[in-house]
Amino acid sequence: MTNTFSNIGVFLVATLGILYLFAVLMRLLLQLARADFYNPISQGIVKITNPLLLPLRKVVPGVLGVDMASVVLALLVGLAMILACGLLAGFGLFNPLSALLWSLIGCVATVIAVVFIGLLISIVFSWIAPHSGHPALMLLRQLLEPFCAPVRRLIPPLGVIDISPIFVFILLTVADKLLLGFAQMANMPAFVYQLFWHIPGL
Repeated sequence: MTNTFSNIGVFLVATLGILYLFAVLMRLLLQLARADFYNPISQGIVKITNPLLLPLRKVVPGVLGVDMASVVLALLVGLAMILACGLLAGFGLFNPLSALLWSLIGCVATVIAVVFIGLLISIVFSWIAPHSGHPALMLLRQLLEPFCAPVRRLIPPLGVIDISPIFVFILLTVADKLLLGFAQMANMPAFVYQLFWHIPGL
């Protein structure tokens, strides 16, 4: 029975943690992409993250246009999730410095997964609703543009077919595999690695 409650605790903490981490990372990515701040989805993300982010901004300044407070908050959310789930699962208290490094790896893996899945969604809707003005699709296009534009400059469209997403998928998959190798070098437990999002099937 104890294991059951422990598993439920890990599930709840991991689910709530990764959802909030997703919101924080989305805010960071949308800022970097200079996406529409007034998009209703952007506004929702801002409202969710402001209670923790605004106080942090008072002590963590931005660097070269990057909102470092969002970066720090993402790392702290990942750290809290790792430590809490480790205790609930019976692993004891992980070394905080190691857990912070694992949090960084997990945050990068989650960003890769978000971009990968977002690109899949964008491709599907480019075929079934190419001119849709839905706020979610408009925001998704803005979010993905910084990842696709550099590849598109190197590999121009073939007529009306944009093949750059294929190469972005390849690059993301390679990055995810390299990150897994780095996680193993950092002695990141498989239990901790699975707390974060990853490219489906990898």
